[in-house]
Amino acid sequence: MALGETARPPLSLNRRLLRAASVVLALFLGLAGWTLDRAWQKSALAGRQEALQALVYMLLGVAEEDGEGGLRLPEALPDGRLGSPGSGLYALVAAGDGDTVWRSRSSAGVDLPPPLPGTPGRFRFDVRPELLLLHFAVEWEADDGRVSRWLFTVAESAERYRAELTAWRRTLWGWLAGAALALLLVQGAVLAWGLAPVRRLARAVEAVEAGGAEQVEGRWPAELAPLAEALNALIRSSRARLARYRQSLDDLAHTLKTPLAVLRNSAGRPDGLAETVREQVARMDQAVQYHLQRAAAAGTTVLARPVALLPLVRRVAGSLARVYGDRRLRVEIGGDEELRLPADEGDLMEIVGNLLDNAHKWAASRVRVTVGAAPGGGVKLVVEEDGPGIEPELRRRILERGVRADSATPGQGLGLALVRELVEENYRGRVAIDASPLGGARVTLHLPV
Repeated sequence: MALGETARPPLSLNRRLLRAASVVLALFLGLAGWTLDRAWQKSALAGRQEALQALVYMLLGVAEEDGEGGLRLPEALPDGRLGSPGSGLYALVAAGDGDTVWRSRSSAGVDLPPPLPGTPGRFRFDVRPELLLLHFAVEWEADDGRVSRWLFTVAESAERYRAELTAWRRTLWGWLAGAALALLLVQGAVLAWGLAPVRRLARAVEAVEAGGAEQVEGRWPAELAPLAEALNALIRSSRARLARYRQSLDDLAHTLKTPLAVLRNSAGRPDGLAETVREQVARMDQAVQYHLQRAAAAGTTVLARPVALLPLVRRVAGSLARVYGDRRLRVEIGGDEELRLPADEGDLMEIVGNLLDNAHKWAASRVRVTVGAAPGGGVKLVVEEDGPGIEPELRRRILERGVRADSATPGQGLGLALVRELVEENYRGRVAIDASPLGGARVTLHLPV
């Protein structure tokens, strides 16, 4: 594109479809018109040929030998046009050598082509710009057994045929043009009706942008329903991301108040100050890391690329094996290798990482992870361990931020809460905790596809 030029906006769907329909319609009607025109010409010429054949048969019926080897036709012929000059119907008879022996009175002043020799008993039709000609050769056996050949030629002026052809074409193309205009109007109305949901969807999006609606509302055709749902999911995700950032900043400010107050109060007491500073700085660093992680976890799942879940679980388990290597835990991982989940890979790493880390902390000797299809649709991820388990009254509360099953265990009680918020808010899934057949706790995630 040259400097200073602006890109031409793309054609609207309505114009694209209307132009394409117009081209197809023009080609179809043009082909139909050409076919009908050819069929009419063929039919009209066949009718003219039949009429001229009847005229030849009439001349054969009235022709007589003159007794001297010649042929004689009466003055008054059954078709009076042959006796009227300028009638447009002509006839002549020639001997086998091509010499003309008779001409109709109507052919006076008309330059008729000489008869064409041909196979006796067969007609030859010839279409010329000014005349329609029919030639017929016949062998005539006299009473004395002599056989002579005669050539009959009848002709009709092509003026009438041309006039009828012109009138036919005018009528044909006039009707086709009218049909094309009517079809274009109908096509335009059909396109306007068919694309009305698209325009309605655009207006619904504009209403959301202007703040007049919370989401894209309405009933949509099957082709637009997934798009409307994806737009609503994108809107929800965008708002959730903004709310998540605001919440994370508020939570971070609230979390840092206590360590800062401790440092402020310890400033006047030198004894134990270094240890207090280290402890509170570590606490603040942990809080900052968590809230940054929490804010980053607000990734959208709209149009996410499917992620193979089982290989991801193995990668996370491999990393944790190096962290908890001294505990010699047996980690069992199984499930459907081909199972994929449309989700953000970072979210899945966060979810799986927190669940496995929690299981490694509490397990006595064994951790089991299972990935499979949920009975009602979607994906089910189950993480189990053989630790002490979680009391029933604590299973729901432990999914809240800051709640821990054992205060002696390192951490702030944020891992399972982060998992729950990611699963429920980002993916509209479910998290459940119950007892495992291994003896410890079992965490089950249901994630819709």
